[in-house]
Amino acid sequence: MTDNEPVMLKPASAVRPVFPYVDGHEHKPLMEREELRDVINLSLWAGQLMLQHGADAARVEETIHRLGTGLGCDWMDILVLPQTIVATTINNQDFRTRVRRAPARGVNMTIVAEISELSYRARTGDLDRFTLRQELHRIDGAAPNYSRWTVILAVGAACAAFCRLFGGDAVAMAVTFLAAAAAMFARQELHRQHFNPLLITTVTAFIAGVIASTITLLEPETSRMATLSAAVLLLVPGVPLVNAAEDLLRGYPVTGIARGVSGLLVSLAIALGLALALWVTGGGGL
Repeated sequence: MTDNEPVMLKPASAVRPVFPYVDGHEHKPLMEREELRDVINLSLWAGQLMLQHGADAARVEETIHRLGTGLGCDWMDILVLPQTIVATTINNQDFRTRVRRAPARGVNMTIVAEISELSYRARTGDLDRFTLRQELHRIDGAAPNYSRWTVILAVGAACAAFCRLFGGDAVAMAVTFLAAAAAMFARQELHRQHFNPLLITTVTAFIAGVIASTITLLEPETSRMATLSAAVLLLVPGVPLVNAAEDLLRGYPVTGIARGVSGLLVSLAIALGLALALWVTGGGGL
């Protein structure tokens, strides 16, 4: 080419940015703006339900990514925080970014497993966005698997079984059953009134501790500690603490630290409730 030859420049519309891809190096088919917006909204809705019901950060991120790319996006960038999800979806030269709040709603691994299964179906092409919306509506609006009284009785029986493992006798198990069942009933009522979660934990531990302390009237020398310990096991934040450790190990320090601090606060609320119960009942001889 000589100095006098004109230089042919490509139009700006012909220049395409380079993004990472999941399956090869070619862009997926171009999506309409409304379609791309719909995909990110559905993906974030699925991630929100998972985060609210006890999924760890890595699983939430992987599920959102599978859903977005399975429904036609080139790539998904996701940031999972303790109660917030930020996601950017990319298709050719177009992208969308959304933020979704995800306040905790209680542990429900059935919801987590069902949404995870939907993400695999989307990746294999067995699920489109219209079917995904129907499935998410069904999952979000599904009734609990067990009735309220079934949960209360099951919690009481479980705590009574732990009392036996801790060395309690039949009388201690019966007292533990009553204490845990009454505490679970109170916990459900307080949740329905939308009280602060830490206040709910403190009041529930107090009720369980007061009832469990009555064992000193029946057996002054036996099973006191086993009854008190087992009666509040329904409040132990097992899933948040396990998720906190997993998030830290898998490279999500912000979420891991926040969940760990939350679990610590719940543990302190349990201790405060028990301390108040022992103070009111005179310590039960402990």
